[in-house]
Amino acid sequence: MGKRLRKLKKIRLHHEGKETLLWSAIVLLVLNFTILHCFESRLPFDISIALSAVFYGILLNFFQCPVRTFEGETDGLIVAPCDGKVVVVEETEENEYFHDRRMMVSIFMSLFNVHANWVPADGTIKRVSHFDGNFHRAWLPKASDENEHSLVVIETPDGTEILARQVAGAVARRIVTYPSEGEDCYVDEHLGFIKFGSRVDLFLPVGTEVCVKLNQKTVGNETIVAKLKINS
Repeated sequence: MGKRLRKLKKIRLHHEGKETLLWSAIVLLVLNFTILHCFESRLPFDISIALSAVFYGILLNFFQCPVRTFEGETDGLIVAPCDGKVVVVEETEENEYFHDRRMMVSIFMSLFNVHANWVPADGTIKRVSHFDGNFHRAWLPKASDENEHSLVVIETPDGTEILARQVAGAVARRIVTYPSEGEDCYVDEHLGFIKFGSRVDLFLPVGTEVCVKLNQKTVGNETIVAKLKINS
């Protein structure tokens, strides 16, 4: 396995957040202007400005789009599709695509994480599907099956299929998935974006070497989640 390095070239804002950031700025400006002219005391205005700055700072962090390059060998590697915390590492039944036992690794993204999603493995997109559903809190076990989600199946160069599931959370109302069926995909490319609190589930073949632990923090397109058994 080649030496693995990560270069953080620069940070930019994700295009999915431009409209939200623009309208949030307008609303905050109007709100603070109104408070400034409705109270004789300056204290309410100062408090409002401080709270607005904190809120907008969280939005800016949420819609960051770090430009990251995974360097080194990627054969057989499953790379973290997002920033967040590992909330599930277990063998379970996958009933939407494989209909058999799979190793499941789930990464929860809090409001304070970057919400850009990366392609977790090199290969070919075999299936892309979207399912309507509920909006339970994303860290709950039932969220994986019952919440609104998008499903992306990737076939690696050696023929192994893995499944990445983008799951909406209690606040999330929009899941964006970029790849189309039949396209080639590679680590470093963006898989999509989920707005406001969510998770990404990975379903891997039983016997896969999992390289992360429960509650471990992950960095999208950097942390190695698992190593597949490459078919010869």
